[in-house]
Amino acid sequence: MDAHENSLRRAYSYEYPHPAVTVDCAIFGLDEGKLKLLLIQRDLEPFAGAWALPGGFVKLDEDLETAARRELEEETGVKRVFIDQVGAFGEPGRDPRERVITVAWWAIVNLFEHPVKADTDARNAAWFAVDELPALAFDHRTILDAALARLRDTIRREPLAFEFLPRKLTLTQLQRFYETVLGEAFDKRNFRKKALSYGILTELEEYEVDVAHRAARLYRFDKTAWEKLRKAGGSFSI
Repeated sequence: MDAHENSLRRAYSYEYPHPAVTVDCAIFGLDEGKLKLLLIQRDLEPFAGAWALPGGFVKLDEDLETAARRELEEETGVKRVFIDQVGAFGEPGRDPRERVITVAWWAIVNLFEHPVKADTDARNAAWFAVDELPALAFDHRTILDAALARLRDTIRREPLAFEFLPRKLTLTQLQRFYETVLGEAFDKRNFRKKALSYGILTELEEYEVDVAHRAARLYRFDKTAWEKLRKAGGSFSI
């Protein structure tokens, strides 16, 4: 910060107390056919030993998305993943330390390609099925519920399922993903017809291996075809 910026800060500094700002991340992944959430076990008070969403305070020199991506990288060790904002949460007393407003985000980590690790201020990091969660610290259950609603709404309108799944997948895997996340059953024939109708799945000359049942054909998501469809005004809906 140069002398001019220092002068402006002194001249126009606020005379009243103002809150701190944090980011919290609801990080979702698919494992063993279940939608899972990454939680960290806090090593420090408040709520030492409790499970919480990964997050931390926003630095003075970073914007909100940069802060969220930094926290995501620190908690998972991965970069360049899908991330989107859920909203702001600022109920007084949500953090017993001081007045804190948090901006929450949700992100997708492909567990088939990226392992995760615990950050330095966390005792442990672990994946939990979203329907088998422990009690969460702060107001993180409220944040999670909002993030889940945003996730379910978004995957109906955008082909984000492929961010969760292997690069080469079967139509059965795709259908099971939607049934798992949305909590509803789809007719097999109708689902396959609709999934293929968008022209964003490339049929491969490859099949499943090492399976007890009849090997199914593999497909790959064609991101270029999706971008072309979207630019042409096309849409996606499941």
